[in-house]
Amino acid sequence: MSRGGHGLILDLDGTLVDSYGPITEALNHARAHYDLDPLDQVVVRAAVGHGLESLIAAWVGEQRVESGVRLFRERYGEVYAGSTRALPGAGSTLRILFEAGVALALASNKPARFSRPILESLGWETWFSAVEGPDTVGATKPAPPMLLACLAALGSDRERTRYVGDMPLDALSGERAGIEVVLVSGGSASAEALQAAGPPVLDGIAALPAFLSDLGWLPAH
Repeated sequence: MSRGGHGLILDLDGTLVDSYGPITEALNHARAHYDLDPLDQVVVRAAVGHGLESLIAAWVGEQRVESGVRLFRERYGEVYAGSTRALPGAGSTLRILFEAGVALALASNKPARFSRPILESLGWETWFSAVEGPDTVGATKPAPPMLLACLAALGSDRERTRYVGDMPLDALSGERAGIEVVLVSGGSASAEALQAAGPPVLDGIAALPAFLSDLGWLPAH
C-alpha cells in the first residue's frame, strides 16, 4: 500500500533492465528448431515488448506459436536470471523512490514468474508492492488489467500515480488504464517514436527522481 500517497508503476525490460541478450538467445533457440537463421540482437531489441506470443508469431511463425513459446521458455528459463542487467541508475533510482515513501509496483509483458527472480537477483524485490504480468492478470499490455491490478495494490489514486515505460505501447497502456505516463529512453524505441507518443520523455530512468521532484513528489534533487 502507498505510504506517502504517491505510487509508481514501472515497466521492466528497457525501463529498469536490459534483458535483450537472453531474449535473443531464447528466440534463436526456438528459430534453430525450425532451421531458421539466428537473429541479431539489434533486430530482436526492436521487436520485443508486445508479449511473447506476438514475438514468436512474427519471428518463428504464426503456425508455430505454441511450440515456439515452449522452446523459447525452455531456453530462457536456463539463461535469463544470470544474463539480465540493470540499466544505468536503475537501482539507485528505485532506492531513492522507496526511501521517499513512493509505493512501487511492476507491470511487464514478461510473465511475473520470470520478473520476480530478476528483481530478487538484483536485490530489488522488497521495494515492490506488486509484480504483475500476463500470467497474473490474463492479458498483456496495452490492455488495462495489469496496470489496474498494480493501482489497486499500491492503494494510490490515479491522480497520484504515474506509469513509467520505454515504448509507445506503454503510452497506450497508460491511456487505456486512465493513468498518466512518463517515458524513459534506454529501451527499443527510437527517440523520435518516444517523442511522438505524447507523454514526457526522460533521458533514462536515472532522470526520474528530478522529474518527480519538479512535481512535488520528492524533495529537490
